Amino acid sequence: MSESEIKMPFYAKSTIIIVGLIAFFTMLYIAQDIIIPLIFSIIIAIVLHPIVNFFVRHRIKRLLAISITIFTTFILISAIGMLFFSQAIKFGQSWPILVEKFTEIIDQSVSWTSTYFDIKPQNINAWLTKTKSELININTSTIGQTLSAVGNWIIILFLVPVYVFIMLYYHSLLIEFIHKVFSSSDQNKVSEIISQIKSVIQHYLIGLIIEFSIVSTLYTITLLSLGIDYAILLGIIGGFINVIPYVGGLVGVALPMMIALATKSTAWYAVYVMAIYYVIQLIDNNYIVPIIVASKVKINALFSIIVVIAGNALWGISGMFLSIPLLAIVKVIFDHIDPLKPWGFLLGDTMPSLLKMKLKFGKKV
Repeated sequence: MSESEIKMPFYAKSTIIIVGLIAFFTMLYIAQDIIIPLIFSIIIAIVLHPIVNFFVRHRIKRLLAISITIFTTFILISAIGMLFFSQAIKFGQSWPILVEKFTEIIDQSVSWTSTYFDIKPQNINAWLTKTKSELININTSTIGQTLSAVGNWIIILFLVPVYVFIMLYYHSLLIEFIHKVFSSSDQNKVSEIISQIKSVIQHYLIGLIIEFSIVSTLYTITLLSLGIDYAILLGIIGGFINVIPYVGGLVGVALPMMIALATKSTAWYAVYVMAIYYVIQLIDNNYIVPIIVASKVKINALFSIIVVIAGNALWGISGMFLSIPLLAIVKVIFDHIDPLKPWGFLLGDTMPSLLKMKLKFGKKV
């Protein structure tokens, strides 16, 4: 019997696969400070590549075209960042006052809660006093952690443009390297995979930017019309968090509702915020996402939620944002490799016809 005919038992294969996956994800976690900026850079480079080609087609040298593209992108991101941080500074200065007002509202509910649930008011007041103290001191107690996190993000912000520049400049070299890794018989399939990955990432990221702009604008207009403080900041935060599939919309409505409760004379403003945000979410989920964002990324809801949670566990907030595009890339690769096509089908959202399944597998399906 030749070596090619030797078949490994299922338990041995499964053990090797499980150990390999554990080792792989352990490496991803340990080397996240190196890997995360690289992945962000690859995705951004893929999105910016058509813009660079546009300048090159208009007889601008590639080096200058890349510089113009990256500089323009950096200016746009910096402008949004400056607007966000200017609002955030004002919000931080008013945070103790907001905590005071919010705890006053809660204090008014203590007597009702203690009567209805038969809880001693002393226990509730002790918990409120402790929570209030922690919330007021949050700016000073976490300043070291905040500075450390900001420092890490500043390093990433300086590294990513450099990586993007290099990847755009050596684009042809990198593509040729990928082709050389595989045999000549697989070149057509490799070209097709690379082309589809570019298309998926470009459509997805551009769609997310459009979604962020529309949702942030709708949130901001809503809060301004209701007279809620820090409307621009809350609108940007809501639009940014909304990018996270399925959970972003739920988290994004909590903060403006708290601000409405703390700054307005009646709780109805919080109800208005929740109701209008719900309408915006319906528009987003039924029109914006299917038409603009998800037209090329065919991932079903089950695995979208799983990878978002797994991404948060692995890489934190960065992992939540990277999870969907990375899963979309994995699906494209699976769809072009015969042994992995069933897994690509499992990740997708194409529902098989029930009639065909009955004809194929019997009436019990």
